[in-house]
Amino acid sequence: MRSLCSSLGTAEAGSTVTLEGWVHRRRQLARVTFLVVRDRSGLAQVVLPAGAAVPAEETTVRVTGTATRNPQAPGGTEVTDATVLALTEDAATPPAELWRPDLDVSLPTLLDHAPVLWRHPAQRARWELAAASLRGFRATLDGLGFTEVTTPKIVGTATESGAKVFPVDWFGREAYLAQSPQFYKQQLVGVFERVYEVGPVFRAEPHDTVRHLAEYRSLDVELGFIEDHRDVLAVLRDVLAGMVDAVRAEEQAVSRTGASLPVVPDEVPVIHFRDALALVGAPADEPDLAPEHERAVSAWALAEHGSDLVAVEGQPLAKRPFYTHPWSRDGAGAPARATERSSNSFDLLFRGLELVTGGQRLHRVSDYERAIRARGEDPATYDAYLQAFRHGMPPHGGFAIGLERWVGRLVGAANVREVTLFPRDLNRLAP
Repeated sequence: MRSLCSSLGTAEAGSTVTLEGWVHRRRQLARVTFLVVRDRSGLAQVVLPAGAAVPAEETTVRVTGTATRNPQAPGGTEVTDATVLALTEDAATPPAELWRPDLDVSLPTLLDHAPVLWRHPAQRARWELAAASLRGFRATLDGLGFTEVTTPKIVGTATESGAKVFPVDWFGREAYLAQSPQFYKQQLVGVFERVYEVGPVFRAEPHDTVRHLAEYRSLDVELGFIEDHRDVLAVLRDVLAGMVDAVRAEEQAVSRTGASLPVVPDEVPVIHFRDALALVGAPADEPDLAPEHERAVSAWALAEHGSDLVAVEGQPLAKRPFYTHPWSRDGAGAPARATERSSNSFDLLFRGLELVTGGQRLHRVSDYERAIRARGEDPATYDAYLQAFRHGMPPHGGFAIGLERWVGRLVGAANVREVTLFPRDLNRLAP
């Protein structure tokens, strides 16, 4: 029976154990040969006679021997009197020495050799933080009565939010890779009230920046029967707290990556968009926050509220998707002036970077028809989408978290590609 490296310390001294994994490191000394084996759980030390033939590093092996106590070995136990069986031919020399504590390679090298370099324990730990985040995301929403859904990634319309799309030949018809599950998750609020999805989204903007990908993992949430976007922000706060708790439980991965976990406040600090512009000295008619503005607002939130998180609400309605609800409150929560052209939406900034976009949506079909006509389009184009609203939809809203940006901020990555398993961008389609 196979033993994992991490459980070797619990094996009875003198018992026979079998390990299976990769040759992490070989050390051939004058009197003894040490072999370090790596599996999904960690490392184990194997002691062999001097001059013993040892497979090349990264070769997969099966090791059978005796569990022997040694305080200097990983976990306090090593394997002695061992036989080593290579399960493949000798592995080729990897593009970096994976046994070294740090993976000191350039980003192009990391991306070109991702299938091998993700084996490095510190690099692998980055995705372990992502996996923990997903567990926390799902567990929190499950506990709040949400239903996980899946929606199509091939869609028939390219007119969702103005983002550029990737066309697809769908049996001779023009279709597109989905920009987001937005339309579908809204429709499903009419079925389940509260839904979420984890899945890929595709954006064809020709960005070549440290923060953008053409394909990324979106953690989407939509919920019904809300008052306004602040109810959405409250759920987002709970979700982030659950994600942080799940990541914190991965102590080894947190240690290997040097991740800095935020303290999620009971209430996320909020600043109105127009006040954020004034805070950073930007013109009052600026339609969006520039990256340097996001960093400045985050610095303000940290200094004034001790928070790594800050929500900027009330972005110009004209710069939001057509389904966004107009502004409906003032600073005290009372109805806003009729001339207000802000929106019931927000961007959540995390350590100087936009992490989440969310807000309240329109829910009356008459409002949708007006909004679509204001775009110079025919509401009939959206019949498949609008049918749910013709049959009664509650006030609702939602948000989407970019998984790669979240993990990148946790570990302080300079480029979002560093924490993406196989990134797709303007220049990369392989590996």
